[in-house]
Amino acid sequence: GRVGSGDRDPREVLALTREYGISARLTFSNSLLRQEHLSDRRCNFLCRLFSARPGNGVIVHSELLLDYLKREYPAFYFVSSTTKVLTDRQALAAELDRTDFRYVVPDFRLNKQVEKLNALPQALKDKTEFLSNECCWFGCKDRKVCYETVSRKNLGEAVEHRCTAPGAAEGYRFSRA
Repeated sequence: GRVGSGDRDPREVLALTREYGISARLTFSNSLLRQEHLSDRRCNFLCRLFSARPGNGVIVHSELLLDYLKREYPAFYFVSSTTKVLTDRQALAAELDRTDFRYVVPDFRLNKQVEKLNALPQALKDKTEFLSNECCWFGCKDRKVCYETVSRKNLGEAVEHRCTAPGAAEGYRFSRA
């Protein structure tokens, strides 16, 4: 789901989560996955490793991937990714109502729309998680395009997209030949 990756051994990471008694979450938020991506060796290795310990989850965007993970790694819980860009209260409520997800992360622009969030029933509020360290500017209108650009880059596709944020740093420009 994200550009780049760490260099730590995943077994060390899993051991650390055990030591501190915390849930680990894999982030597989690519919105453009296709059937052939489900056989990715590294991702399946990580799923086997992390699903062996109860209480770990996966942040997911793709319905195709969600169905696959539910079938192949049923021990995981699932989190609906912020990359779905859920900004509409009705769409958010529908996503929160799904039994597939333990948590749903709406678009961070809803963080300040307290009246919309307060209107949700308590059971749905309890499933809502907030993204609090977003790197994009609050008024971004290209959010979905930016997430799709990251997805394309991770799939090795040629991409060219420049963030329209006022004063955006060069780091927000994605390109790959």
